[in-house]
Amino acid sequence: MAETLSIRPSKRRRVSPTGETADGSNGNDSKIQKQFFKTAANWNLEQSYEERSRKGKKKDARKAAAEAGRLPSRNAAGTWTVKEDDAASVASDSEWFDGEDNEDAEPQEAEEAAPEEPQIPVKEQIRRAQEELAKVATQLNEDPEEYPGAFKAMSRIGDSQIMAIKKICMVTQMTVYKDVIPGYRIRPSTEEAGEKLSKEVRRLRTYEQALVTGYQGYIKKLAYFAASPSTETSTRGQPISTIAINCACTLVNSVPHFNFRGDLLRILVKKLSTRKVDADFVKCRETLETLFREDEEGNASMEAVSLLSKMMRAKEYRVDESVLNTFLHLRLLGEFAGKASQDRADRPTDGYNGKKLKQKKQFRTKKERKLMKEQKEAEKVMAHADAAVSHEEREKMQSETLKMVFATYFRVLKERVPHLMGAVLEGLAQYAHLINQDFFGDLLEALKQLIRYSEMPEEENEDEQMAEDGDEEEVIRDTSRESLLCTITAFALLEGQDAHNARTDLHLDLSYFITHLYRGLLPLSVNPDLELGAKSLHLSDPSDESGGNRKDTRINVQTTTVLLMRCLSGVLLPPWNIRSVPPLRLAAFTKQLMTVVLQLPEKSCQAMLGLLGEVVHTHNRKVNALWNTEERKMDGTFKPLAETVEGSNPFATTIWEGELLKKHYCPKVREQLKTMEKELKSL
Repeated sequence: MAETLSIRPSKRRRVSPTGETADGSNGNDSKIQKQFFKTAANWNLEQSYEERSRKGKKKDARKAAAEAGRLPSRNAAGTWTVKEDDAASVASDSEWFDGEDNEDAEPQEAEEAAPEEPQIPVKEQIRRAQEELAKVATQLNEDPEEYPGAFKAMSRIGDSQIMAIKKICMVTQMTVYKDVIPGYRIRPSTEEAGEKLSKEVRRLRTYEQALVTGYQGYIKKLAYFAASPSTETSTRGQPISTIAINCACTLVNSVPHFNFRGDLLRILVKKLSTRKVDADFVKCRETLETLFREDEEGNASMEAVSLLSKMMRAKEYRVDESVLNTFLHLRLLGEFAGKASQDRADRPTDGYNGKKLKQKKQFRTKKERKLMKEQKEAEKVMAHADAAVSHEEREKMQSETLKMVFATYFRVLKERVPHLMGAVLEGLAQYAHLINQDFFGDLLEALKQLIRYSEMPEEENEDEQMAEDGDEEEVIRDTSRESLLCTITAFALLEGQDAHNARTDLHLDLSYFITHLYRGLLPLSVNPDLELGAKSLHLSDPSDESGGNRKDTRINVQTTTVLLMRCLSGVLLPPWNIRSVPPLRLAAFTKQLMTVVLQLPEKSCQAMLGLLGEVVHTHNRKVNALWNTEERKMDGTFKPLAETVEGSNPFATTIWEGELLKKHYCPKVREQLKTMEKELKSL
């Protein structure tokens, strides 16, 4: 019998404590709990946590010891350990309880401790920016709809801190936008949520949205840089403010129909609000003049005039006079056929008394009427597709523009701004045929007050101007020139708009202007600047120490002689009723002008004799007695310095100046005098 092996039974864990009773209660619970609390008081949790192995990168102990410069040692558990340096311990205790957070922080600290990348030289950054801009611009020029994100890419390149990159990016964006902007204004999308669009339409709308967004951001940058002061001291290149203004001017002339036109115009108007006239100022002014001349629709001109008028009013008209002269380049000056004032504008009407005349109905066959109807529908569709502004809308915008121009002129006249008087009078003389007849009386009264103001002694004028700021430049007012402009404006009001009826109904008296012109003939004849225009080259007097620092504010390019000839033509040869001039006025002016001719320069002398020849040809019988020494129509003596035309007694003298003019050094003057005398002898 084989010897049986005694097998040791396996131990089983007791499920219930030994002291468990039959009913399930445990009698030793209180003893165990007391023992647990007694033992837990001696536990060292921090020490046990410190000795516990941590997660992380496991390094070989010997390799770690070699890196630390210490020898490894074997602990009681049989593993190799290296004693860490105290300096490598963590500074705060809170790091021990972060657990897994410390594991994530270790790579970040390693990245922060990494060495910084070497800085790229500025020239290299500029070269890379140029290459990137050239690449993006080429993509947009080839197929702009394929790369709608290229606009943002160009904008990000311009966010560099290097000034040269900003300038290059600004000019590149201007060139790209000028080429890719369509010929229509992009309106906001009205796409509904459930609307289905084709692939081409969706692609086009995405491109248009990207274009408008990028263009808006670019204009905001232009406004920011244009307003920034030029702090660059380097002589290499232009300041960024100048480049921004040039870009804005180019866009205004190139794409005035596109979105955000008002923002571009505000950049220009803000520059024109300064009194300092520099290259940027001249560029902005010439841009607006070009816009006024080439604007066919009138919407852009109306917006620009509105901004200019608001700016000048906010600045209390302390602006340069050339800003006000931009109004003379508006197309409505030669195109608009209505009348206006500062309050309202009357649009032109056809027919009699504003009523449109009925046209005679023309007979057409049924086939012709059908063909005409189809043709009208086709023209309507084409006009809508081309976004053409109708004739009525254009006249409406021009009338609103004209109201704003007149409101600006009349405010300047009311406030009597010295350095803007010449510009306002020139503008009123140009726009006189467009002024409403109901406003004639107020305007003529303002012109009379201006002439009285110009006749005041210089001491009184200086006392009135003492209230102005002392830091402003001294203004030289050519009072004779302003008086001539007032007279031209007064007579131009009646020219070309049913002037005879208007003078009769409104009882307009122009005798004040005629008398003032007569009294000013002799002083004007000895004026050394008679044949010089406002913009002619005229050297200042070397003996006048203050003359070189003064500013010449005369604005119109016409010479004083031309202004004088315009005044005399309105007085002696009025176009509305040339035969209504009284003989006494004709004789007084003819005698005075013949005396004036003796002192005039050669060109002015020829122009004056030409005017006198027309007077003699038109009013031969009224002035023939002045050349006859045997006849005298009136008694007494001739008074050339009389205060009124009637008080000069012209028929009491004869014209003897012709004998001196026969010996004039200019042969053309002698020929004109002979022609005039032949005209007199022909009767």
